[in-house]
Amino acid sequence: MSIIEKAISRFEKAANSKKVDEVRAERKQSVAIDPENIVSQEREVIQNLKKSPVNSVIPESTNAESRNYIAIDLNRLNQLGIVTPDQGKTQVAEQFRIIKRPLLTKAFIKKNNNLVMITSALAGEGKSFCAVNLALSIASEMDHRVLLIDADVARPTIPSILGFQNKIGLMDILIEDSIDVVDVLMKTSIEKLSLISSGSTHPHATELLASQTMLMLLDELAQRYNDRIVIFDSPPVLLTSEARVLAERMGQIVLVVEAEQTTQQTLKHVINQFGASSDISLIYNKDRTFLNTEYYGYYYS
Repeated sequence: MSIIEKAISRFEKAANSKKVDEVRAERKQSVAIDPENIVSQEREVIQNLKKSPVNSVIPESTNAESRNYIAIDLNRLNQLGIVTPDQGKTQVAEQFRIIKRPLLTKAFIKKNNNLVMITSALAGEGKSFCAVNLALSIASEMDHRVLLIDADVARPTIPSILGFQNKIGLMDILIEDSIDVVDVLMKTSIEKLSLISSGSTHPHATELLASQTMLMLLDELAQRYNDRIVIFDSPPVLLTSEARVLAERMGQIVLVVEAEQTTQQTLKHVINQFGASSDISLIYNKDRTFLNTEYYGYYYS
């Protein structure tokens, strides 16, 4: 039985459905997040964001360096259930230590494998929660830096979670020849974490993401630093065409699957949207299987 079949079998047991025999993915991996506190924290993140004050970019000035710096409020992130550098050994932190390791192992074995796209089938499955936590977990590594890019250009969520305003960003680089990476790259108070927001909205976002300019940008991001992992918080695959365009350019794809919600048919349909050579991993999110046990989750190798 292949890796994806093992993951899908969990859906079959829950729904008493027929045996799945069509999904082939010998190269694919799956990680599950199961603690109860993670489930409740993630579902409340967006609600809490509405109540929590935004700690934004340092006030505007003529100094580009100060304008492109974000002081991240770690106490606020702790309240939202997000991994932080000073958190120690928590359940969420341990989950993402498991999740990040195979991604880091493969990050530099071939060209652009350090470009990692986080997506899901539909909205609300926890992809942005996972993207932020994965980026912050990687930022604690001794030998790697991380750049988190909000590529969900229709519904950007990263600014709300991390507490900054969505100004010029990814789309502006693609729209305006005069705007370069240095103009939109934001350093943060977390030493090894940098950010790029989604930027302006545009009716032809899909075409811009498929452009030669985007291809050149990805090559630059992947190759400029030999220790950088680039995480893209992508739109859901079945809601927009942008995710499929991005997937063609990524080295690794992480598909967030919501336990007891995403159907096996939906999962197969999403996987079929990607090319046969795509390197896909699964995060089986909000899993309750191991509640009240010592286990935080599991990993399909």
